[in-house]
Amino acid sequence: MDADEPVNPQPTASRPVLVWDMPTRVFHWLVVVLAAAAYATSKLNWMDWHVRIGETLLALVLFRLLWGFFGSETARFRSFLSGPAAAWRHLRHLFHREADVQVGHNSAGGWMVVLLLALLLGETLSGLYVNNDVADDGPLTQWVPASIANAITALHTILWDALLAAVVLHVLAIVVYAVAKGHNLLRPMLTGRKRLPERIHAPRQASAMLALLLLVISAVLVTLLATCL
Repeated sequence: MDADEPVNPQPTASRPVLVWDMPTRVFHWLVVVLAAAAYATSKLNWMDWHVRIGETLLALVLFRLLWGFFGSETARFRSFLSGPAAAWRHLRHLFHREADVQVGHNSAGGWMVVLLLALLLGETLSGLYVNNDVADDGPLTQWVPASIANAITALHTILWDALLAAVVLHVLAIVVYAVAKGHNLLRPMLTGRKRLPERIHAPRQASAMLALLLLVISAVLVTLLATCL
């Protein structure tokens, strides 16, 4: 071979790896469906359905928070939460095309997850206090003065607008990663798997029974809030 002829490096061997467990993926897509249903039922003034959907969303958010401490490796907050400096360094290379070897959330995406969960939690919790001319009193409305209940009602609307803005930003980020970096973030959240180099270890997966137990605990907590207080 001619010494001046470029040598093509050997391609890195890869294999499909389960990066997102079933509970995380089901949570993600259920939130998408239920958030859209919450918006539709609010606009149609189907408030009984709106309340039930909000309570279901709250149970799912509580489950995801618990799953963030006890669930699979990529679902745990400690695996994807990093300092603002790390997120900024990642964003500086947002438009650099490169191979996707990220096992879970990147440092910037991790903060987006926290923001979405915080907004969902605030929105669903504030719904328990809502007291206006459209909806029935929330189960906790009687526990606070009218002025505070009215303020929380206004907060319920503000948080919804903020949640919509965060969702738009989230979708935009998915598009940017696909176009600018060539990373398909959507497929792994559908199938759970992505191709990764063999040198990267597969993340640890938590059991489905643990997920079911945490979901039951979350549902019981929401039921207590909605009916017993």
